[in-house]
Amino acid sequence: MANEQKDLLQQIERLLESEDKAALGKLLSNQRSSDIAEVVELVDNDRKRDIFDAMDAPISAEVLEKVDEATRAKLFDLLQEEELSRLLLHLDSDDAADVLFELPEDKRTPLLETMPPAESAEIEKLMGYSEDSAGGIMDPVLISVTEHATIAEAVNEIRAAEIDEDFFSVYVVDKNGRFLGDVRVRFLLTRPETSKIRDLIDPDTIYVHVGTDQEEVRNIFSKNDLIVVPVLDKNHKLVGRITADRVIEVAEEEAAEDLYTMAGTDPEELDTFSAFNAARVRMTWLLPCLIGTGITALVLIFFSNTFDFGGLSAFYKAAVLFVPMIAAISGNAGLQTSTIVVSGLATGHLAALKFRQVCTREVRIALLVALSCGLLGGIVCAVLVQSKAADTTIESMRFVFAFGTAMFSAIMVATTLGLFLPFFFRRIGIDPAISSGPLVTTANDSISVAIYMTLTLLLAR
Repeated sequence: MANEQKDLLQQIERLLESEDKAALGKLLSNQRSSDIAEVVELVDNDRKRDIFDAMDAPISAEVLEKVDEATRAKLFDLLQEEELSRLLLHLDSDDAADVLFELPEDKRTPLLETMPPAESAEIEKLMGYSEDSAGGIMDPVLISVTEHATIAEAVNEIRAAEIDEDFFSVYVVDKNGRFLGDVRVRFLLTRPETSKIRDLIDPDTIYVHVGTDQEEVRNIFSKNDLIVVPVLDKNHKLVGRITADRVIEVAEEEAAEDLYTMAGTDPEELDTFSAFNAARVRMTWLLPCLIGTGITALVLIFFSNTFDFGGLSAFYKAAVLFVPMIAAISGNAGLQTSTIVVSGLATGHLAALKFRQVCTREVRIALLVALSCGLLGGIVCAVLVQSKAADTTIESMRFVFAFGTAMFSAIMVATTLGLFLPFFFRRIGIDPAISSGPLVTTANDSISVAIYMTLTLLLAR
């Protein structure tokens, strides 16, 4: 699949260079919108514009919905207001609401005003729910009948419905629209047409409310092996449904967020943010680690005079105090990089498959992170070494400079390993996830400490 995606990217790039818009449009019309979305994420703004000009509106709408948030933000700037409004009309109301959620209020309102009143009202209603709630992920399009209807009337309702998605049951409501239960489609096919719907209702139908958190919805689907679940408002009225494919998306989003959070980075970082913003995100997680390891060094300083170290020099004892900081910060920085790369390889993300592009990006991020950690770590080191100045014979400032340089170097090496090892393991047929495992992490700690002690010895003596 990855090779097919690469071939598609190359074909599109050739047609863009030759400015053959007719051939480009024909090529894109035969592709999946998800594959086109990955290509749009990779090309520059001018080519993004050219690709959208070559596509029909329905395909363009699907691509707009499938690209990542940062790419969509760029497309918001590239597309005219009337063009964006037209594309949103080709999306289901729940997808259109998700897209509009990302626009600032001053741009969102004018767009809604250009849309037909019925569509804009439906979208605004959905946008009233939290993005992470059942109301925020539900599809308002469903089929419902009253409890007094017959099977024949229910079948006619299905035939008349304008719904282009699969459905598995018909929902039953009372005269006030309150939910009573559902009737599976198989009963509509196997029971006499004159049978009353109320006699076929499953009273134990599982449902969720609009305010239910999406993670809880996912758990309900998993525990009960559901395909679809109805969504009710606070008055127990039927307002929408959530299907298994939407829950799969939620599960993937939640899993990705947990994975990246554990690694100390952001789920949308790969080929999404600039190198500066990506470094800022990573430093947000590394800073608490830096403070924590500084406390560890302080604890070691407190106990350093308690134990008998024999003939060890004061210089060596001072250097050892900061080993945990070097190992932890460089190890975490390397883990951040390897997590981003491994995830990209696992999902088949084109950006992760193009080694040169990933390498260029990650090296820039590593430089920013290494410089920041080197400076901040040097400050922490200076404060702690100063407190021990009377007990050591080394020159404090030289030691601090040596520590900062060692921190920078260790992070650069760790990040390089985090970048290269996933590609190397993938190349030789081994699961790239091993590069984030305990063995590699341990090796990374050993290498970073060796670099630290060597540079400290060379620069501070």
